[in-house]
Amino acid sequence: MNNPAPARLAALRAAMQQHGVAAVLVPSADPHLSEYLPAHWAAREWLSGFTGSAGTLIVARDQAGVWTDSRYFAQAEQQLAGSGVSLMKLRVPHTPEHLEWLQQHLHDGDVLAVAGDSVAATTRQQIDRRLADSGASLRTDLDLPGAVWADRPALPQAPVVEHEPAYACIPRADKLARLRKAMHKLGATHHLLSSLDDIAWLTNLRGSDVECNPVFLAHLLVQADRRATLFVGRAKLSDTLVARLAADGIGIADYAAVTSTLQELGPADRLLLDSSRVVSAVAAAIPPEVTRIEAANPSTAFKAVKSAAELEHIRDVMRRDGAALVRGFRRLEQRLAAGMTVTELDVDTLLHEERSVQPGWVGESFATIAGYQANGALPHYRATPESHSTLQAKGLLLVDSGGQYLGGTTDITRVLALGETTPEQRRDATLVLKGMIGLSRARFPRGASGPQLDALARAPLWASGMDYGHGTGHGVGYFLNVHEGPQSIRPPVAGGALVALEPGMISSIEPGLYKPGRHGIRHENLAVVVEADRTEFGEFLAFETLTMCPFDRRALEPGLLNPEERAWLDDYHASVRAALSPLLDDADLEWLNRHCAPL
Repeated sequence: MNNPAPARLAALRAAMQQHGVAAVLVPSADPHLSEYLPAHWAAREWLSGFTGSAGTLIVARDQAGVWTDSRYFAQAEQQLAGSGVSLMKLRVPHTPEHLEWLQQHLHDGDVLAVAGDSVAATTRQQIDRRLADSGASLRTDLDLPGAVWADRPALPQAPVVEHEPAYACIPRADKLARLRKAMHKLGATHHLLSSLDDIAWLTNLRGSDVECNPVFLAHLLVQADRRATLFVGRAKLSDTLVARLAADGIGIADYAAVTSTLQELGPADRLLLDSSRVVSAVAAAIPPEVTRIEAANPSTAFKAVKSAAELEHIRDVMRRDGAALVRGFRRLEQRLAAGMTVTELDVDTLLHEERSVQPGWVGESFATIAGYQANGALPHYRATPESHSTLQAKGLLLVDSGGQYLGGTTDITRVLALGETTPEQRRDATLVLKGMIGLSRARFPRGASGPQLDALARAPLWASGMDYGHGTGHGVGYFLNVHEGPQSIRPPVAGGALVALEPGMISSIEPGLYKPGRHGIRHENLAVVVEADRTEFGEFLAFETLTMCPFDRRALEPGLLNPEERAWLDDYHASVRAALSPLLDDADLEWLNRHCAPL
């Protein structure tokens, strides 16, 4: 099959010439700056063929490149082959960042175009400053990729539903009241939100406009006087739901009406917004006489801290999700032992079958990653019918998967030994596990942030001269996005915000190690921050592991674990056995007991 990218780039360049544009910037973004996009806004993927969730495309008159990070280097090299688009490796010495590249390659009188609904207001300001030095200018009123995309998918029209009150735990009226208190402290009369997970959380509504993320396309304008407007496709809401929202002071307006409504604000209005989470096209509608209060959305911090009731639902979900994984992994082993043909695609099918019969299950929380041997070295690998591996009774299988349930969101990675493994594989798997245990056992003072703890997970790998290129942990939503801020566990970044870890915050703990062409290792649990102790030096916090599923000890070299690490692993497996045994029987229970036996 011919690569369609060259013809699509040629069409884009023809449109560029027609409009006098020297370069086009195509971010991975929608009007809500989402991580995962509805197909309607997947222009970067459509033009280049690169399907990774993170990447920026620049198309100039005679060259084009995709900037992405180390998680996607191998994938991008493969997918960009023959496209006419070069891979530009982020955070690699001597490779300019995309804005720096534009500054170097655009000259006096050149025009850069980017769709105003795909770039944050703050990013637009950064681009303007960069281009000013070279004499170039920026246009955000041209969506040239959209203009040449003849078969562009329509906007999603999935229904919006209410998160069942038994699971939502906190009424939306209470959430809005808390938000308005924060607005009052900041002196705001209005607050604009465009981030979909914030809107879903505040309104206790869920949708399916974004694959694997239970959110819906909308903007929300909250007023201090107990009124709010939800800008959303009216056909998505039932009359009953509209009435229920009205009872809580939320009116409905057309999705596209957000800009005209903002234009009606006046000099007496003080608008709270986070310009890093509102696109330029929307922010441009705010009249200049309106006072802008620039601050992070208060709801982002609110939803990061789960309530006691939410955590009880999450613990129950973790037990049921763990039981589903045990059944799926046991069936996988059974098929391989029987000599049946099993592929990476079958792993996804098995886990889907087992999760989908669990109470409160809604869908996957992301596309399952099942990478056998060398494929496991691709951190965001995804098997397809056209390209996948057949499993054999040897080596390692990395499985990263998760589920969306009414009572929570799961994300777990396990490395399975399908048969004989090499000493290198067992050593690598054990070193990564040592890092996970080190961070899981951590005690830290209140006020500490993820970047301060990140090295605990990397230390065993560093001691052997190895490392990994992704973060160690991300926040996780409550029946919301599997990647959630504001907290994260990753190496410090110059100028980056240090968000303190607070009790109730859920984070993944997922160190890894990737050896291209050989194997990949990643162990991942979800953990919640809890209070641990109070001493003369202050309050100390810790992690409570939430994920309930055994590690495959056959992939490990137990002799590399010290007594404290062995005790942690044995204690964890004892907890898993106690939590999951009531949900399993017969062969599944026997499998659980065997894998949870002490070292």
